[in-house]
Amino acid sequence: MTLRPGSRDFVWMIVGGTLFLAVALTTMHFHREPNSAKEILFKAKRLDLVGQMREALASASEAEKSAVMAITDQDSQTFADQARAAASLVNGARAALGNLLGTGGTKEERDLLDQFSQGFTKLKQIDEDLLGLAVKNTNVKAYNLAFGPAAQGVKEMDNALSRLVEESAASASPQAKRLMLFASVAQSAALRIQTLLPPHIAEETDQKMDELEAQMRGEDQKVHKALEGLAGLLNPKASPDVKTAMSAYDRLTAIKEKIIKLSRENTNVRSLSISLNQKRKVMFACQAALTALEQAIQGELIEGQGNDTPTNPRKL
Repeated sequence: MTLRPGSRDFVWMIVGGTLFLAVALTTMHFHREPNSAKEILFKAKRLDLVGQMREALASASEAEKSAVMAITDQDSQTFADQARAAASLVNGARAALGNLLGTGGTKEERDLLDQFSQGFTKLKQIDEDLLGLAVKNTNVKAYNLAFGPAAQGVKEMDNALSRLVEESAASASPQAKRLMLFASVAQSAALRIQTLLPPHIAEETDQKMDELEAQMRGEDQKVHKALEGLAGLLNPKASPDVKTAMSAYDRLTAIKEKIIKLSRENTNVRSLSISLNQKRKVMFACQAALTALEQAIQGELIEGQGNDTPTNPRKL
């Protein structure tokens, strides 16, 4: 059986069309593969940078907290430097991600990065104030003075007055009762001053500090009046214990003034308050923006790939 010319032409058209379609599909396949690979790599790079930002942000926060809690200037400064170095890593990864999103990505991703950047700018400002306070350690220094030299001054004064009382009681002199009264008043008032110092160091508000200092001044007047009474009964030049008590209280007074000055700066209390309140709120906002950004990138669909590919390389 022979085909008519019209039928023969129709067959060749079908064969030619099939070949053309096969060639086109093959070309599209090999063209799509490189594009898909580029898209996967681009996605992975963005996710990796978000991961870097998250890790560096956590490191900066941990170092900042260590700076606040450190008890020496050297340790505080070391941790503060670490916090600033980690913050620089965040900033570097953020800039790199911004460059990538300038050539690709979505508007949502760019908006989320802008949101993070705004929060991170606030975070850096807070950290500069916070770390600047933390490295001074004025409250720690005040505590060291209160429980060291100040406590020693009270002890020396108390020991000297106790010896006076014992000697006076043994001698049964007419002035013994008055001497014991003056000594007791001085000892009690000095001890109350000592017990008022730690609450002053721990206090946040100026108003409460003012109240504590007013109480100290009242007790200070009692001590001076009692010591003057003792000096009137016993010549300090002839009584070493009276001289010792007066000298010890003079040192205590000078140390107390140093403690109050350091306590008023309140750097440890203020830095801790900023860390637990103001910074924590901004930190949460930055972390939320990074989480949303990571989810937005991860959720991008790549032709021929599932929406779970690629995963963040830092989570592999």
